[in-house]
Amino acid sequence: MEIIWIILGAFFIIAGLVGAFLPVVPGLPFSYVGLLILQLLHAPFSLTFMLVWLGIVILFGFVLDNVIPAWATKKFGGSAYGITGSVVGLIVGLFFPPIGFVVGPFLGAFIGEMISGQKSDRALKSALGAFAGFMAATGLKVMAAGMIAFYYFTNL
Repeated sequence: MEIIWIILGAFFIIAGLVGAFLPVVPGLPFSYVGLLILQLLHAPFSLTFMLVWLGIVILFGFVLDNVIPAWATKKFGGSAYGITGSVVGLIVGLFFPPIGFVVGPFLGAFIGEMISGQKSDRALKSALGAFAGFMAATGLKVMAAGMIAFYYFTNL
């Protein structure tokens, strides 16, 4: 039975890593569930460790998903259309790996800004902001999910 729990925990860790890239999958919470399963099986971590990671998952995840992309887009003069376009572009870009992961969010943000009525030079600047914020947030989520995966697999 323990093997099944370990496999389930590993599934959540992997889903967390995938979810760090995909905006529709709650990556960090999935990673934390995997870590929690290991904790319930073997208790390799302290209570402080688990509470700190819970705080990181909740606060850090919220800031990464909402605040950073919006801040960067606004800083570059963008709108909600740019942020939405960036997310749509990422989803479409998933079908064209690996270049789609990079080009998709940028093109999506640019098209979103054009739809909102921006001129092309202004839309380009806004798209760069939306893209930069989205990529920064994604990179930080991947690092956090990767750290959780490291702790999981080194404490099996």
